[in-house]
Amino acid sequence: MNQTISYYDKNAEEFCKNTIDADMSYCRSKFLNYLSEGASILDAGCGSGRDSVAFKQLGYHVTAMDASPEICKEAEKVLGQKVLCKIFEELDDENVYDGIWACASLLHVPKESMGEVLYRLKLALKDGGILYASFKYGDGEKIVNERLFNYFNEQSLRMLMRENGFEVLELFVTQDVREGRSEEKWLNVVGGDEGT
Repeated sequence: MNQTISYYDKNAEEFCKNTIDADMSYCRSKFLNYLSEGASILDAGCGSGRDSVAFKQLGYHVTAMDASPEICKEAEKVLGQKVLCKIFEELDDENVYDGIWACASLLHVPKESMGEVLYRLKLALKDGGILYASFKYGDGEKIVNERLFNYFNEQSLRMLMRENGFEVLELFVTQDVREGRSEEKWLNVVGGDEGT
């Protein structure tokens, strides 16, 4: 994880410039369908701050968080508010958020740590809260360009969610929206608290 954070620290400005305009409106609308007006959202792994800004403009109460100090600085510039600098394992909120948006961020969590991280995210959600997450489509775990990526397919992601107390509400595949990356596939999940 330290290597991944270091990569983002070194490349923060370029990374944010390359992702700030990525059109994630389709995935955001899927997520927001489950939230009431003015709900509280944690943007967990906010990157450039792109989605936090979109949520704020729609009237949601947004808390933004990222593990990279340099990314946090970049996000604060566009968001106009403090961005929490912490890794998922440091999240200690309980019963705070109506929704957690983890867009292309949980994919950097090592598979052996995923259970603890999902437990913490679940604790941070209010009863009936909603989690959105996206992963690169595939299998396994590998280092690419100094960053750890873990990959999921429909079966493995359903199992991960179920094992960690989330009901899969929606599971869908999208193409990468960044220029020149449309051949890359992403697996998206919207999950709710099992039993609510």
